[in-house]
Amino acid sequence: MTIAPATSLPALPSVGERLGRYTVNRVEDLPEMQGHLILLSHENGARHAHVVRDDDNSAFGVTFPTVPRDSTGVAHILEHIVLMGSQKYPVPDPFFAMLPRSLNTFMNAMTSNDWTTYPFSTRNEKDYFNLLGVYLDATFFPLMRYESFRQDGHRFEFETPEDSSTELKLQGVVYNEMKGAMASAGAVMWRAFGKALFPDLTYANNSGGTPANIPELTYDNLRAFHAAHYHPSNAFFYTYGKLPLARILGEIESHVMSRFQAQTLDVSIPDQTPFTEPRQERVTYPGSDTERGTQVSVMWKLGLSNDADANLRWSVLSDVLLGNAGAPLTRPLIDSGLGSALADLTGYRDSFREGAFAVGLKGLGAGKVEEVQKLVLDTLQGIVQDGIDPELIESSLHQFEIGQKEVSNSGFPYALGVMFRLLGPWLYGGDPLTGLRLDTQLEKLRADLAAGKVFEPMLQRELLDNAHRVTMELAPDPELVTHMEQQERELVQSLSADFTGEDRARIVAESLKLKELQAQENDPGVLPTLALSDVPASIPPVPYETEEAGRALIARVPQPTGGLTYLDVQVRLPELPQDLLEVLPLYTSAVTKSGAAGQDYVALSRRMEAVTGGVGASASSGVRPDDLHMLRLAISFSGKALARNGAALVEVMRDIISAPEFTRERLEQLLKQRLAGLKASVVNSGNAYAERLAAAQISPAASIGENWGGLSGLETLKGIVEGNKLDDLLERFGRIHTLLLSGQPVLCLTATEDDLNLDLKPLTDLFTGDAPVGHPLPQPRGGGPQARVTDSPVAFNAVAFETVPYTHADSPALLVLARLLRSEYLLKELREKGGAYGGSASFDPREGVFAMSSYRDPNIARTYKVFRDARAFLEGDLGEREVTEAILSASKALDPLTSPDTVGRLRFFGDQAGFTPEVQEAYKTRLLNTGMTDLKRVMDAYLTPERAAYALVAGRDPNEEMAELGLKFGVQSV
Repeated sequence: MTIAPATSLPALPSVGERLGRYTVNRVEDLPEMQGHLILLSHENGARHAHVVRDDDNSAFGVTFPTVPRDSTGVAHILEHIVLMGSQKYPVPDPFFAMLPRSLNTFMNAMTSNDWTTYPFSTRNEKDYFNLLGVYLDATFFPLMRYESFRQDGHRFEFETPEDSSTELKLQGVVYNEMKGAMASAGAVMWRAFGKALFPDLTYANNSGGTPANIPELTYDNLRAFHAAHYHPSNAFFYTYGKLPLARILGEIESHVMSRFQAQTLDVSIPDQTPFTEPRQERVTYPGSDTERGTQVSVMWKLGLSNDADANLRWSVLSDVLLGNAGAPLTRPLIDSGLGSALADLTGYRDSFREGAFAVGLKGLGAGKVEEVQKLVLDTLQGIVQDGIDPELIESSLHQFEIGQKEVSNSGFPYALGVMFRLLGPWLYGGDPLTGLRLDTQLEKLRADLAAGKVFEPMLQRELLDNAHRVTMELAPDPELVTHMEQQERELVQSLSADFTGEDRARIVAESLKLKELQAQENDPGVLPTLALSDVPASIPPVPYETEEAGRALIARVPQPTGGLTYLDVQVRLPELPQDLLEVLPLYTSAVTKSGAAGQDYVALSRRMEAVTGGVGASASSGVRPDDLHMLRLAISFSGKALARNGAALVEVMRDIISAPEFTRERLEQLLKQRLAGLKASVVNSGNAYAERLAAAQISPAASIGENWGGLSGLETLKGIVEGNKLDDLLERFGRIHTLLLSGQPVLCLTATEDDLNLDLKPLTDLFTGDAPVGHPLPQPRGGGPQARVTDSPVAFNAVAFETVPYTHADSPALLVLARLLRSEYLLKELREKGGAYGGSASFDPREGVFAMSSYRDPNIARTYKVFRDARAFLEGDLGEREVTEAILSASKALDPLTSPDTVGRLRFFGDQAGFTPEVQEAYKTRLLNTGMTDLKRVMDAYLTPERAAYALVAGRDPNEEMAELGLKFGVQSV
């Protein structure tokens, strides 16, 4: 989304107008996003929301309220199965087959507590209607094959599928996914949260599926669930962009609506009967940290979440109480020293039919339930008695103003973010407009605030006097993984106790049939596709002007930011000693959360919330396009603010950069919070950790990245926190600050034309040194295959190879190869056949690292055999179609979705690093001309066993099963 001349949008329909069998019910302006909302209804009961906006990224979503009555995972498994072949597209997996045939900016499907949604977005009009047809046919007319149910749901299978004398096991993609998911403390807390507050409703069930209950789901029950929920009368359609609404509705009519009549489907969720007295619950998760692994949270049920006024007020109040480090509920909890960080799910939630609020601590030892509960209740009572500072409320409302104005694709497509904002109230019977426009509710809130206290009576009435309260303890259990494995064996024995020889033969026959189907070559020619001519050949220009100010280089980028100003300050660092290099991310993590320029962290955090939309800092390493070993390190500071607060943003950033103030007590809090977060992330993101650990063995840049954000960085942090090395760290922070101010600053200001004259001299004047930019030379880790053992019932396996720099002629072929292996080989071998939730190949053209990995994988040795056999796969029946699709898929990585806040920053800093439009266009030209001979050649040159580096994260020592592959892993516990 770059700045461009305004384009004409389609004319808006009138209220009451008929568009085929649709009726236009409402047309509303959306001034903050410069768009319009059109709400329609269909004769058969379908509801449709269309957002008209001048955005080249068009979006679609269809959402069904899904209300499971058990924890068999029926809604989740159905989400998988409907995407595995439909009447018009009867190939085994059209969803995954479309990924490389499309230029989509997002494609997925997801199951929540009480709804399932199927969204996509794309910037290509032809692609939009291709995907629309596939999504509509998949959701309304799926084949729901029995074999698909067995593959992705659950099945019995012998360890050697054709040998009934080997051990009988449970398999299935969702089954293995949920085994991994329920090993996470956060996931266990989320499921316990809904069950505790709403024990009589659908929220008491695990919509994703509890592994012990998933085998109870029958194929007939799956089909019945689809019939009861996937009907236009139960559908909420969403579209977004500037494509003609009439054409979109016509496609939906011809594909779906013309084949259905209105039905009455009961997917209602009643109110939860209020508790008459507070309750306590205790749940466990797989974990060995019995000293600091417990969480305690106090949670309440509130009113209906479709009440727009109450929803806004609880959102604001939650931010006031918890929104920053100095907030009146956050600070007393953290300063108590009981725990290290706020508990998971802390804050207000409107993701249930009735709202909920929770607050607590994690990083606790055992037996702290009563202490935490008393601390929470006493703190809330004190806030009610002392009152809330009006400035805190005004700061929170300021954050809401920024949120309403900001249009950003950073992290997630804005087009789909709009969908999720309006779905909240819409699905629960409220007004979808209130998800996008809050002016009426804000005016009413401001009027009530002017008349007297608003939030203190809310706290007293809805929390302190509310008997519908649960105090939840989430505790680690070191034996739980072993216990779960034993339970699984007992479940298999129980379900198979009466099996006859005929039953065992049937299992073998079904396994072999599934294996045969998985091995069949399927022609996806029935699916729509794009051609290479649909790939933009050029890199869109992004205008900006540069100037020098002392040692600083400044870029000013005009963009339609909607009244926001974005400022980035990148400081290229001089040579750093090793002891400073390893703690750079700890410095950047702490510097914006500590004090500065005479203000402690409480005062600074309140100042930032009052005048900015946030200020962050990060450490990064980069390489030259032509040299993987010419590294450069930088610390970057990024902030945003309403344009009227631009000067205040500059002052805040100046103080943080020039005069940070770290204290031992605050630093200890921050490090413990960071440590708790990193520990919790391992079982959810084990594949990323494994990839980093493998890449660190062969790549200098990856070695730095692993020291910063990998398991080695986690060990460094543990050593500082548990070894009481805070004083040493504070001394190192002082030296980093000195070196920072001697670095070379590069600034990028993004704003509207009228706001680009912001004075940046307070920042540029800080850098008076003349130290040359450093070029560290870290050595790759080496050390052979590495395994890290943690509390997980599944594995995350990875292999990595260092290859070539960006400008090397072979780099584009490696990117295409990664996409080919992912879509044509690893998906089938690891997910369909092996039962892993995910299998991937990736290539980072800038760092030159090629990797293959698996996610939530029941296998280790089998997966590494698959990695090794990748070269043989290229000798199979692959042709022009597969290569073309891989090129299409790879081209998306070269044309990322941007928005006004990011496009100038990416272009300017890319140019400064040598990745200019000319260099990028030359890369794209080579990529579009890649052939199969190129793929085989680069695999033979770079992806060879002697160049491979291996790493995995799992719940078991891999060496016994890996012996047959000749690999010996160094094993350490996480």
